[in-house]
Amino acid sequence: MAFYIWAESMSTPTPRTGRARQRRSVLTEQRILSAASELFVADGYAGTTMAAVAARAGVAVQSLYLRFGGKLAILGAALDAAVVGDAAPVPLLEREWFARLRDVADGPGALRLFLDEMERLVTRTYPLYEVLLRTGDEARELLASNKAQRHEGLRAVAEVLAGKPGFTGGTAGHRTADILYGLVSEESYGLLVAERGWSPAAWRDWVAEVLHRALFAPAGAPGSAVAGT
Repeated sequence: MAFYIWAESMSTPTPRTGRARQRRSVLTEQRILSAASELFVADGYAGTTMAAVAARAGVAVQSLYLRFGGKLAILGAALDAAVVGDAAPVPLLEREWFARLRDVADGPGALRLFLDEMERLVTRTYPLYEVLLRTGDEARELLASNKAQRHEGLRAVAEVLAGKPGFTGGTAGHRTADILYGLVSEESYGLLVAERGWSPAAWRDWVAEVLHRALFAPAGAPGSAVAGT
């Protein structure tokens, strides 16, 4: 997919003469993905046509096929763009917040920074993720790819957190990544925010409380051994 890449950079040096063209291309892509996102959320995947996306974005239908290949690819690209917050080809783990995560000296502070970013991210992605879930068999591979890349990105976050002073989550890095994957997810957000009416901030605070006990609680405290079991 175009944007949902957590750890691998797509960026390549661009000659000055090509920068204006690249900028125009990015702006066009942002316009297309914004239009598609609005339609997918309002009308569902089946109810959204390529013609409707093209009309709202102000481009030709043929240009959508040339740029993306089809409607499912547009949904994937729209979800990818929601993950990083824009259509710029900068992977999530090369964004400024991840550099700050590495630099934070203490574990609980790093956890707070991470969850503040994830609150914004999941609030952006949840409406489109729900569309993806409801698309059914047609989107099975896209959903599996989305989940695999999410877990891989959270493994990188887990490795950063495990290197912070005060980390008590054990040595099983995959276990910490699994815990992040289960809690910092559109699924848990959907259950508590979309279904039960929690605010996004309340969801973030609950996840923070659970993760703090699991990953940074003093040795012997309840929940401190969860990540290492």
